[in-house]
Amino acid sequence: GCTVRYSGYFKDSREPFCTNCNRRFPELMKLGKDITLLGLEIGLLTMRKGEAARFIFTPQYAYGQRGCYPLVPPEATVTFEVELHDFLDSAESDAFFELTSEQQSTFPLQKVLEVADTEKQFGNYLYYKRNFEAAKDRYKRACSILGRCPSSEAEQRQINASKLLVLLNLSLTYLKLERPARALAHGEKALEIDQRNAKALFRCGQACLYMTKYEEARDFLLRAQRVEPFNHDINNELKKLARHYRDHKEKEKEMCCRMFASLNTS
Repeated sequence: GCTVRYSGYFKDSREPFCTNCNRRFPELMKLGKDITLLGLEIGLLTMRKGEAARFIFTPQYAYGQRGCYPLVPPEATVTFEVELHDFLDSAESDAFFELTSEQQSTFPLQKVLEVADTEKQFGNYLYYKRNFEAAKDRYKRACSILGRCPSSEAEQRQINASKLLVLLNLSLTYLKLERPARALAHGEKALEIDQRNAKALFRCGQACLYMTKYEEARDFLLRAQRVEPFNHDINNELKKLARHYRDHKEKEKEMCCRMFASLNTS
């Protein structure tokens, strides 16, 4: 899949007949599925991430003898201006998921790690597009891939290193989805891999604060602060916790006063 900005022009025309440059963020598109223009497919495969290019496509590499009525006339030679923002090769990942679970279990570990990383990258792209539900599904797919049994301690360390990053992303994504219990569960799974991981402790603290579990939130956040004492996000979250806890206590006090007042008047 790739994220690309493009504009197509006819000869001697300044206005594009097709473009996606009016979108703030280009969509992730798949070669051969979303991008079917032969010349554009070939051209993109020659480009590097961040590169801009101009291609001139004769009809055989563009819309053919018939064109594309009513937009493109027959036998049209067209120019495309293209910027390749990102490229994610999903071919190996797609092939992996077409295998049976038994075949997947015999896949070489390095290939498994590459597939998991591709799924994570897709998740990251969807997260930054604020499509949190789809990002969550990609991260979960990456997690499922990394659930294989290792054949050695060295393999376990490699799997854990990849899995930790995915679990942290899942925890954050569940927070964005306003599902703090799931965010906490995945943060705690990350802590099983690395009990002093500041991000995992921070995510757990955020999740507990969201659920108004103030004592647990404080415990997680103070542990995170001990690991990274000058981390602004952690320190700000502790201040936020203090404010929420103070407001909570004031509301409890106000509620008690009302209860006693009603008892005295009855």
